[in-house]
Amino acid sequence: MTTSTLTIAELITQTDGAKAPVRLEYVRGRMKWEASPASRHQKMVQRIERSLRLAPSHGGDCGCFTLADTLIRFPDPDRSIKRPDLAIFCLEPPDSDEALELIPAAVVEVLSLGYEEKDLGPDGAPFYLAYGVQDVVIVDPREHLVYHDTLAQGRRAFKAPLTLTLACGCVLSV
Repeated sequence: MTTSTLTIAELITQTDGAKAPVRLEYVRGRMKWEASPASRHQKMVQRIERSLRLAPSHGGDCGCFTLADTLIRFPDPDRSIKRPDLAIFCLEPPDSDEALELIPAAVVEVLSLGYEEKDLGPDGAPFYLAYGVQDVVIVDPREHLVYHDTLAQGRRAFKAPLTLTLACGCVLSV
């Protein structure tokens, strides 16, 4: 009998490749999981992604490139791997079969019923902001609430619908 040891990244990649009905993340030395998102969640992510554009008044140095549900490795001591619902980059991310090591300018997380702590707790916006993400937008589609987290202003809550201009110059509507 042969046994093999998988790294956390390999386990996450194999789970994704097998189309398992869970999404795995590895944050601050702990494995986190949630069930694959339901239609309310996915439709909200798609609407936000389609709304994304560069602010007319912005200088135009951000391409507002998006990747949905893509693994990103962070430079913390545990080399955490997160998968934001939507990651927004100014430069087009490279093609990769592994977790990207490029920090997004902004992330959008849409809350899934029963897994709110993953995005609203300390491993959500505080983690992203600590490692260089400028804006974290968290959407609660059932309560029509939008939380916008930045280092400078902390967490602000808004009622949807609304349009937000991000620090990178991208604009999104919820």
